[in-house]
Amino acid sequence: WMSQTLPSLVGLNTTKLSAASGGTLDRSTGVLPTNPEESWQVYSSAQDSEGRCICTVVAPQQTMCSRDARTKQLRQLLEKVQNMSQSIEVLDRRTQRDLQYVEKMENQMRGLESRFKQVEESHKQHLARQFKAIKAKMDELRPLIPVLEEYKADAKLVLQFKEEVQNLTSVLNELQEEIGAYDYDELQSRVSNLEERLRACMQKLACGKLTGISDPVTIKTSGSRFGSWMTDPLAPEGDNRVWYMDGYHNNRFVREYKSMADFMNTDNFTSHRLPHPWSGTGQVVYNGSIYFNKFQSHIIIRFDLRTEAILKTRSLDYAGYNNMYHYAWGGHSDIDLMVDENGLWAVYATNQNAGNIVISKLDPVSLQILQTWNTSYPKRSAGEAFIICGTLYVTNGYSGGTKVHYAYQTNASTYEYIDIPFQNKYSHISMLDYNPKDRALYAWNNGHQTLYNVTLFHVIRSDEL
Repeated sequence: WMSQTLPSLVGLNTTKLSAASGGTLDRSTGVLPTNPEESWQVYSSAQDSEGRCICTVVAPQQTMCSRDARTKQLRQLLEKVQNMSQSIEVLDRRTQRDLQYVEKMENQMRGLESRFKQVEESHKQHLARQFKAIKAKMDELRPLIPVLEEYKADAKLVLQFKEEVQNLTSVLNELQEEIGAYDYDELQSRVSNLEERLRACMQKLACGKLTGISDPVTIKTSGSRFGSWMTDPLAPEGDNRVWYMDGYHNNRFVREYKSMADFMNTDNFTSHRLPHPWSGTGQVVYNGSIYFNKFQSHIIIRFDLRTEAILKTRSLDYAGYNNMYHYAWGGHSDIDLMVDENGLWAVYATNQNAGNIVISKLDPVSLQILQTWNTSYPKRSAGEAFIICGTLYVTNGYSGGTKVHYAYQTNASTYEYIDIPFQNKYSHISMLDYNPKDRALYAWNNGHQTLYNVTLFHVIRSDEL
């Protein structure tokens, strides 16, 4: 259910899922469940002591899952009743067969009674002959005696079975009333429905509030002090290509590595030449196209990496460019393109918003602006920025001690100041982007390509299930 996480990207460990009901939280964050009886509490992409990613789900205490034992008991009882019914049917056939013997014996006994009367009336004439006939009849009836005994035993067993079935029926009725009078098929249907709802619930784990950032993992050391690197979050299964762009201006060549392993261990790559040089380090690869800011302009270009053709160009009106409203580190970083779970974004600043950060949601095909939010955070004071689940996170610097300290929620048009530590291992971050598929931050830090795992927190209300 879970998308690829940081450890699997660098070949460390596999992902595991842990779930608890009303339990405590993993060490990755200090936030405790607020009300586990009412909502699903989700802590995703934490790491244990061995470096493995963990997703912890704190489930509400009152759920359909609590009925699993009762459902199993009901199924066992139903199977037992079915077996009992089959046994009773077999015994019934046997008793019907034996009854035929009994009826035959009864007719013969009545015949004997009549013969005895005849003997009494004419015992002198026919005594010898009648006695011989009676003896023959008795010899014929003697085998029926064990049949009668077996019939009595079978009849007693049938009675015991009937009593047990009555008791089981009573227990089943009580159990059905307790569960809600559902038969097994309906319970099975409800369990299947619950599984589908849980799968939908787990899909929501991709989004949440940022609560922590791991220490960086250095993937490679290459290139100049500035640059960008990325993978395509919408790449099909099996497409693990890495895209690499060295420098922040006067360069048109994009390197393509076949996989993360190739990027880490070799210098084998394919080179793509863009029709124009890019500006800054805010490029993204999304659904097979690279989106970049044309050098010394506020033009955004969508370039297809397969056909190597421009699919769309559009001006980002009023956006500052050519080091007018860059990040604190400079580098023509006026326009920063980003992707998250919701799609394509542009982060920039305008004179109309007094040089403060502007966030625009873009159509990835037409590059039209779908919606815009004006913040009050000065862009030149921001070290770097990235978007997760529609929330823009801004660092307070790019060198030395760094932290994420500002968040703007586009879904509510609100902001808050936060304090999330961020290890700046090589002291000069010139690119920081979130990949929703990997749920990781890609960074270019002073000629080092690094990855950060993130921890997201999300409360799924019961009415969302």
